[in-house]
Parts: sequence; C-alpha cells; structure tokens
Amino acid sequence: MKNTDELLAAVLAGEHGPRPADLVATSVFWVHHGTRLAGGDTTYLNQYVLVRLGDSFGGCAFEAGEVDPSLCRDASGTPVDTLLREGPRPLRVAALDAYLSSVRPHREAVEAEPVTLPAGTPETRALARDAAVAGLLDIDAGARVGLIGVVNPLVAAIRERGGTPLLCDFNLRTTQWGDPVTDDMHEVLDAADAVVATGMTLSNGSFDTVLGRCRERGVPLVVYAQTGSAVARAFLGQGVTALSAEPFPFSQFSAEPTTLYRYRVAADA
Repeated sequence: MKNTDELLAAVLAGEHGPRPADLVATSVFWVHHGTRLAGGDTTYLNQYVLVRLGDSFGGCAFEAGEVDPSLCRDASGTPVDTLLREGPRPLRVAALDAYLSSVRPHREAVEAEPVTLPAGTPETRALARDAAVAGLLDIDAGARVGLIGVVNPLVAAIRERGGTPLLCDFNLRTTQWGDPVTDDMHEVLDAADAVVATGMTLSNGSFDTVLGRCRERGVPLVVYAQTGSAVARAFLGQGVTALSAEPFPFSQFSAEPTTLYRYRVAADA
C-alpha cells in the first residue's frame, strides 16, 4: 500500500476482513481533557473521537472545532462503511482504526511486544510511556531525530538515547527547556536521520507525506500512536519501521497498570 487512501479502499472492498457494510459501530463518543505535568509549563489540550466495534475501540485525536459532540448521537449505531465514507476525517480515522483493531486486536498480535506501564502519577506513567517509545529508536550518538508532534518527556527520552531532537508541532513553539519548535515538518523531514511521528498525523492528513518522505530518503520511521494505532500498523514494513500502539483506554485516563504494544520490523526486512 502506498497510502491511507489505498488502505481505506481495500478495507471497504472487504480485503482485510468482513465487509464494513455488514458491521455496526455500537457507540461513538467524544473525550476532551487537559493535562499539565508537574514541572512543566505546557497545558496539553486533547480531544478524541472514539468508535467502539464489538470488543475493540478505535480512536482519533482532533483539533478544536473539527468535531462537534452532537456527532456522537448521530453516528452511534451506524454501519461502519457509512462512518468510513462520510463525516469529518477524525471520525473516518477512528472508524478505520476500530475496524482494523477488531479484525486483529493488538492483544492477539503475535509480533507485538506488550509493555506494561506502571501504576502511578501522570508523570510516572508519561515517562514510562515515552521511554518505551524512545526504546524503538536504533540510532547512533548525535543522530538527528525528527519529532513530529512534540511532548516534553519524549524530547527528554530521545536525548537520553543520544539523539538530537529536531522538533515540529502545529501548536507548540518551544519545549519546557526552550528548544525551538517549527511548524514546518518539511524542514524536519529533510534533515532528520530518523523520524518519530505521532498518530495525530493521521488525523491532520500529514501521515502520507511523512511516510512518503521517509521512504524516499530511506529514513527509519517510528510511529507512536494513540490515534489510529491499528491504521499505522498496516504500514509496518512499508515505510513504518517501528510502532508504539496504545489502544483505548489511553494511559492518561488511568492510574492503574495499562498495556501498550511495540512492533518492530526485522532488520533484514
């Protein structure tokens, strides 16, 4: 597959499992929350639309104003193919994620490495999560690591592995340490020795650009995904070299142990 449009077309054609027209989304719901970690000066404001399909969930973060909560009333109980074809992009991504998660849950994927995040404070759990993501990087000391979607603990985790972060985010201009953050991902993609991108790139439509540029340059691409974790998994070995997949309920919504799943492409693949 070249891009997410090809993946969506294949799913609608029934090439990945049951035809979506024969499945119904049990519920669609919307979450809005804010987080400020201790010692930081950034309040992260996140909105998610979630789709439940049988025993699996699909999720997609979105920017303020993209999705109205009334969507949940209208979309719950709707055939999955309708959600995949209609509505705002975040809803389509969440429905695609729910479908692919239902067909092959992360918890049953033999190639996935489960990583248990410890019980504890938001800071404890965020540090553990971002260390798990950074652990997917196979880099030399001083390597320039493009980070598309900035969270401060992940910047720190990249530095701890010897990388030099090149930072891009549409909403942040500096990290808590004063590192500059650009809003032009092409600056980062053209200079990086490796790229780490958030699943939010699926929501804003930039994932295909990131994927294509990393393929062109032969640059490793690690995706850390709450948004569209099963969607990103479909591109393992086809531009994505590693994935940290965190299905709903996400780590920030619990103080108890939760599991994320790490995938790696074999070095000779």
